[in-house]
Amino acid sequence: MSKTLIAPSILSGNFADMGSEVKSVESAGGDIIHVDVMDGVFVPNLTFGFKMISDLRPLTKRFFDVHLMIVDPVRYVERFVKSGADLVSFHVEAEKEVDRALDIIKAAGAKCGLAINPDTPVESFKPYIKKLDLLLVMSVFPGFGGQKFIDGSLERIAEAKKLRDEYAPNALIEVDGGVTVENCKEIAAAGADILVAGSSVFGANDRAEAIKQLRG
Repeated sequence: MSKTLIAPSILSGNFADMGSEVKSVESAGGDIIHVDVMDGVFVPNLTFGFKMISDLRPLTKRFFDVHLMIVDPVRYVERFVKSGADLVSFHVEAEKEVDRALDIIKAAGAKCGLAINPDTPVESFKPYIKKLDLLLVMSVFPGFGGQKFIDGSLERIAEAKKLRDEYAPNALIEVDGGVTVENCKEIAAAGADILVAGSSVFGANDRAEAIKQLRG
């Protein structure tokens, strides 16, 4: 792909004024809006659900990348698509019926992704990879923004790229966690197509400049 895509994560935005936050990162050049949905069970944090997505959807034409950090996501994936998600990804660790969940997302008209935690083998993508539009490699343990990029993640990204190139060349690799202007070039060089950035964008004095630097 011609450029690295930047997906500002609204987890780091101001929840009291999320509409303005989404418009801000859109005008600053963010390519994708990354939406972290947490249930307080799969991860030790709670965020937001269907209504936040459906309320934000009319405010922007940007692609909505909805990342589910919830148990048994198969129960809800169709509803997230109907709420306005363009892509829904969920964790392989949280779902027993991965194939079924992916099929439901596709049937509902969205793209589908699968996420893996830092301690989950990259090979876990392989049984499902031909169905995937997105391979999401977590470079922190999910639940909270502002964490440090975990050592060894670059090797895992490269491993995911090798799998992708062999079995699903049209799929994209997304990296989420600890992405900064200092490490973004290394992450992209390892194989990432999409960089999720929360505090690096929302905490910046100049969000447009932050996105420009993250894009490399």
